[in-house]
Amino acid sequence: MIPVFLRTLSACALLLAGLLTVLPAERAAAQDAGTLQISWEVRNRFRLFREERDFLLHVENARNRNILAAEQSLEQQSEGRGWARNMVNRLCIDLQGRVNQPCTRDNTKENYLTPIDHPVTVRLVGAVPVGAICAWSFDDGDGPQQSTFDCAEPINLRVRYGKPTVATVDVSSGSDPTQKVQTEIQVRDVFVAGLGDSIASGEGNPDRPLALSDEGFCFRSYLGTAGGQYYRPSRHGYKGGRACEAPDTLANWQRYSALWFNAPCHRSLYSYQTRTALALAVRYTHIAVTYLPLACTGASISDGLLGSQRARECPPGKTGVCNTSVNAQVAELREALTAAKKRQPDRTLDLVLISAGANDVYFSGLVADVIVDTATERALFRRSGVMASVDDSRDALARELPQNFVKLREALKPLVGGDLSHVVYVSYANPALADGGVPCRGGRAGFDIHPSFNADPQRLARVSTFVDTEFLPQLKALATCTRGALCRDPEADRMTFVDAHQAAFADHGFCAHSGNDPEFDRACFAENGQSFNPDIVSAASQPMLCGRGASEYRAYLPRGRWIRDANDSYFAAMTYPQGLPAASQPTDIHDATWGVLSAVYGGAVHPSAEGHAAMADAALPAASAVLGLDAVPPGVTRGVLPQLLPSAQQ
Repeated sequence: MIPVFLRTLSACALLLAGLLTVLPAERAAAQDAGTLQISWEVRNRFRLFREERDFLLHVENARNRNILAAEQSLEQQSEGRGWARNMVNRLCIDLQGRVNQPCTRDNTKENYLTPIDHPVTVRLVGAVPVGAICAWSFDDGDGPQQSTFDCAEPINLRVRYGKPTVATVDVSSGSDPTQKVQTEIQVRDVFVAGLGDSIASGEGNPDRPLALSDEGFCFRSYLGTAGGQYYRPSRHGYKGGRACEAPDTLANWQRYSALWFNAPCHRSLYSYQTRTALALAVRYTHIAVTYLPLACTGASISDGLLGSQRARECPPGKTGVCNTSVNAQVAELREALTAAKKRQPDRTLDLVLISAGANDVYFSGLVADVIVDTATERALFRRSGVMASVDDSRDALARELPQNFVKLREALKPLVGGDLSHVVYVSYANPALADGGVPCRGGRAGFDIHPSFNADPQRLARVSTFVDTEFLPQLKALATCTRGALCRDPEADRMTFVDAHQAAFADHGFCAHSGNDPEFDRACFAENGQSFNPDIVSAASQPMLCGRGASEYRAYLPRGRWIRDANDSYFAAMTYPQGLPAASQPTDIHDATWGVLSAVYGGAVHPSAEGHAAMADAALPAASAVLGLDAVPPGVTRGVLPQLLPSAQQ
């Protein structure tokens, strides 16, 4: 039976619901035609959100906007603090990545992966006579549920998943003939999974950014001398030892960390995968979206997607135990799908969003080679294997990545019914372009957070050319089974490929500037690479040369650059590298290793929230096409009942 539906009691709530949920075009069309129609839509249809208010915020900001414009609107509304900062605690997946089963959504317990029903709002639209009375009936095959309301009031109910519900309304208005309107309600629940590396996870965009202190915090440098110290902004609220000679516990420092949707993988609600899945739910009112994010920073195809990998960091916890390993993403997805099929045998995985391959060709090593400039650090990083040359990456691109793609396709095929067109591969963008595709000049601007950093122009140009002319074309060939890629069955093995965002990124690399950049950025991030006070005495109380407090920085404001530079990475996330192997762990919180990694480990040279929104704008049409969501919705049947006798109307 259909659960009993609830009458809307508040006129204010009715007005809000009408403004936020009725499609203006649909209502206008009905009024122009002079007909009555039953309109329905799924409520809170992005099922990751436990509370409808969070979904409605995105619906409101998406009106007449693409995803990028909606993100920019939300950034302004939040005054740069970010829309996800509170939503991150109101999800159906916890901060350790565990699905809440059941998940209480809007006061109703639901099985997240296998819902048995969905909440919908039904209303009569068109030329509805003032004061008309509606006799509603909803029948899913187990007998109708009936009730009578004023026709101006929407009806909230839950409809059974997997079965059509016939909605019928008899409209009575004075002496006018009673009209019957009927439609079929059937919710399609779309199961979407997100896989891949740091670009897929949303690295660089903590859901709740770090709060910065205006005071300085001391780091040592690798020189090891008394002069080998420097100060950078500290974490707000931290009251422990800020001088290099005043060590403190990691537990005390970690209490003031940035907050991620999932800290071990640096998953973020700002990722293009989350934004694409959310945009599907916002745009298509007759579906619900069940989204399972599994992408993880640092993942390669072998170590991350097909095998386990090291965690990025551990969230502060009561036990103090850091689990440094993350399960293989494909195995996690297979396990979730198997569990879902046990409850609902016909449950299928409808769509996979994926970005992978950069770590297979040592892309982070290329970044290190570009930005680490001083001889001591370069020698240490080269010895530890942190750096990679273009030749190293070129060799991996030719020899390892094609074989890894074969393994990835074979692992994904059974999960999508053998049809890899349901895997939407979203490519990377070149992070080092601006002004319509001109390579960034390099230098210390945006990278002066660490004394050893300097984006060397020659090395930067070599990497940028490699990305444009070799890496990105090879990825497209591998995903689409072209240019001699190793595909056993090119038709079945071809993924849906997305790279439309690359042209937009050509104006928005890490060196891009805009007259509308945040005032703090323009005043305090110096183009000459001298943003921070080099005097260790005065820098302890004022580390910024601009004289302003670092607490004024806002990670989520519109910027010309859609790529986080090292300064952004430190100011937004300042990640302590707990997930590193023991040999690479900092010895204390002032250690030189921590000083370097704090500037890059939280997302340097990764897309910002605006960049991810632009990627989602490119991915959304492909996802919609794969899912067939632009088909014409079921028709509406209408009729006129014989006029009732006067005695029957009393």
